[in-house]
Amino acid sequence: MRQRALGKSGMKVSCIGLGCLGMSEYYGASDDKASERLIQRAIDLGINFFDTADSFGVGHNEMLLGHVLRGGVRDKVVVSTKFGLMRRTDGAYLGVNGHPDYVRSSCDMSLRRLGLDHIDLYLQHRLDPHVPIEDTVGAMAALVKAGKVRFLGLSEVSPEILQRGNKIHPLTVLQAELSLWSREALDTTVETTRQLGMAFIASSPLGRGFLTGQFTSRNQFLPGDYRSRHPRMTGGNFDANRRHVENLERMAMSHGHTAAQLALAWVLRQGDDIIPIPGTRREYYLMENIAATRINLSPADLRELSDVIPHQEIQGSQHDDWMH
Repeated sequence: MRQRALGKSGMKVSCIGLGCLGMSEYYGASDDKASERLIQRAIDLGINFFDTADSFGVGHNEMLLGHVLRGGVRDKVVVSTKFGLMRRTDGAYLGVNGHPDYVRSSCDMSLRRLGLDHIDLYLQHRLDPHVPIEDTVGAMAALVKAGKVRFLGLSEVSPEILQRGNKIHPLTVLQAELSLWSREALDTTVETTRQLGMAFIASSPLGRGFLTGQFTSRNQFLPGDYRSRHPRMTGGNFDANRRHVENLERMAMSHGHTAAQLALAWVLRQGDDIIPIPGTRREYYLMENIAATRINLSPADLRELSDVIPHQEIQGSQHDDWMH
């Protein structure tokens, strides 16, 4: 497994990480034991970067990852978790909180759920519009000073917010959505992360699974799968976007790869500072994603992929109207 630098932290992480969200919710029923085996399998295959958050499964996801870490693999992994999205115990979202007191208490709770004495990478999940970023990052910096956190980052913020936060304490990463059908970050925040020497963590690099080609009908969404409500997968948007994915599938077949592999390889080729974190609950797809790291795309391939999925023609908002 090739590795990439995690900003200026001095740490190296696998060129793809594993997004753990789907092991707790949003994509239908899951199995904790199977998820734990998958995390261990990923570690065995060289993946050492794991993405979670205190809001995923209302704490369940951190506990799930923590259970694996207690098995003697802590020194083999880099753990990234996030705070800021408040939820009730029944899962309802209560908004964003970036107040310093909340930052401190959230970190302590994440440490307990993960069973760790420190978090490698700690991110604010979403910007709190009512709290200056300077106050939030200041509280995060205090966690670094206290030894509870090693490195800091922000998620889904503008270049201006990123620069303001970085002035308070050096930030190691920005995390945001990046895929063939969501390329806005390449024209905005990626330039800023590179100026500041940060890594870019690419979330949803497979378009929440839609770019894999596995969905040909909305009827395939299982009960509890939030994608049935996502703007790009509802109504006529599903069919319009599906036509583009069919073109991606044809290109993939001609190259001897899957649509998912070409989509992931495209993200990887956007720069050695970009680290995609595709999520999965199945070993088959884990192996498929790992194989994508060995694909060499030519400049002509990259241009063709950009044309095959014309992101400006994708129907529906990149984000839904509730946060995760």
